[in-house]
Amino acid sequence: MRLLSKAPVGRIVYTDRALPAIQPVNFVVDGWSIMIRTASHSRLAVAASGTVVAFEVDEFTSDPKRTGWSVVAVGCAEGVSDNELPAVRRLGLQPSAPGARDYYLRVAIEIISGRRLVR
Repeated sequence: MRLLSKAPVGRIVYTDRALPAIQPVNFVVDGWSIMIRTASHSRLAVAASGTVVAFEVDEFTSDPKRTGWSVVAVGCAEGVSDNELPAVRRLGLQPSAPGARDYYLRVAIEIISGRRLVR
């Protein structure tokens, strides 16, 4: 969880029109949930809501030692309800992509795993 919280950008993996899709997103960790901000009619919001998704972050060096780490979280993605919006907005998640990003997607972490590459 510490490494997951440390990364500035992650990749969400979901199914879009029966095909695997992956999208880089900025995010914030809130307890055992990953919060993502997107447009309400984006492919991500439409395809991922109510489904099981994977979320991955990593950090690797390019030096000869080639060290690093990777964390993968799996869970169900759901849109945040109107009742929860004030608390979620206080997390300060700012979208990196331009345009209106009025939809918050929560990935409730059910499985988390990771690995380190150490020389």
